[in-house]
Amino acid sequence: MRAVDLIRKKRDSGEHSREEIDFLISGYTNGHIPDYQMAAWLMATWIRGLNRSETAALTEAMLFSGEVVNLDGIPGKKVDKHSTGGVGDKTSLILAPIVAAGGLTVPMISGRGLGHTGGTLDKLESIPGFNVNLSLEEFYSVLRECGMGLIGQTAEIAPADKKIYALRDATSTVENIGLICASIMSKKLAEGIDALVLDVKTGSGAFMKREEDAIRLAEVMVETGQRMGKKVVALITDMNQPLGRMAGHSNEVAECIDVLGGGGPADLLELSLELSAWMFFLGERTKTLEDGRLLAEKMIATGEAREKFKQVIRLQGGDDRVVDDPQLLPEARSQTDVPSPSSGFVTATNCEQLGTALAMLGGGREKKEDAIDHAVGLEFHKRIGDRVEKGEPLAAIHYNNGAKLAEAQSLIAASYEIGETAPRETLSLIRRILGE
Repeated sequence: MRAVDLIRKKRDSGEHSREEIDFLISGYTNGHIPDYQMAAWLMATWIRGLNRSETAALTEAMLFSGEVVNLDGIPGKKVDKHSTGGVGDKTSLILAPIVAAGGLTVPMISGRGLGHTGGTLDKLESIPGFNVNLSLEEFYSVLRECGMGLIGQTAEIAPADKKIYALRDATSTVENIGLICASIMSKKLAEGIDALVLDVKTGSGAFMKREEDAIRLAEVMVETGQRMGKKVVALITDMNQPLGRMAGHSNEVAECIDVLGGGGPADLLELSLELSAWMFFLGERTKTLEDGRLLAEKMIATGEAREKFKQVIRLQGGDDRVVDDPQLLPEARSQTDVPSPSSGFVTATNCEQLGTALAMLGGGREKKEDAIDHAVGLEFHKRIGDRVEKGEPLAAIHYNNGAKLAEAQSLIAASYEIGETAPRETLSLIRRILGE
């Protein structure tokens, strides 16, 4: 068996056998297949697609490329959440402390930014000293002590996905249902969890722009998880505009701290409570979804979730003073506004372009080895349905390097559609729920 033959087979719309996928994944993981051949196969796969049996085989090959975590020594149910990603999507940093404070264990193994979206690990690393690169033994220790841990993939957990994830980001092979499913589910099934809540985004800022594609992705992931004996539910949620008011890294952490303190934007709070409620329900911490929502609200109101966030920051080597003083987070040296070119109402946004503008300023990666500038960010002043006057700020840019500032400003301004009348209806934040 040769990699070049399998690249050709997929290029020509052939269907891979389980043995062929195992050969590709094991060969790439152990270094026998080089980056350029895997990149070629990924592009062929992105164009031609994977069917259900190929997706299942790829997920399992990536899952078993490393260890499956055994959390039997930690009492209680283990529940996690995963989002397919978007602009300003920061709910993991809110709901993990809520759910851990409420009595479940949250072993969260996350990824870095992908394409135009931000990554949980990159956000966490904006907290001075925070270590996302714990060994499995260190991870177990943090989980036992505070009921949650927030790490990246270790060398032991789905190593195939870790290599492929970075390559997909740098080769524009992200938006494919089979590749997304295999990446997410191989990591999540390796965590040793009992239940998983999926937040599948749809809209202009999502990888799945069309709702029917988001539903198809959700169905494949729910089916994959359930086949492996896990409780899985998927929420189809709106990403036609950024979630919350901030996008970036340190400024998103600051916004999460605001929500945990009882403030923050209404949409971010709503989604965080809903996802937390599902985690409580699937983890059998509450008997109903409504009870789960009430428990989540209580964890914020009593300050327990906020204290849990401080605890995990401290245990993972970070400066927990940022929770009381977010100004200790990295701050950009300069700020400028993006004025509205006309008066009217915001009728739509090209959310992906907003994410691209942020990446352009240093908040994302063009190559897999690029460093992230944690201080850069966007602050959104206007949302869909808002009235805006000509010259009034649509958004603010927090930046350090002005080399691509003018280009980013133009892209952001072009991302807002301004009409004479307000849109008749705004799409709901939570569109559908699958796997109930």
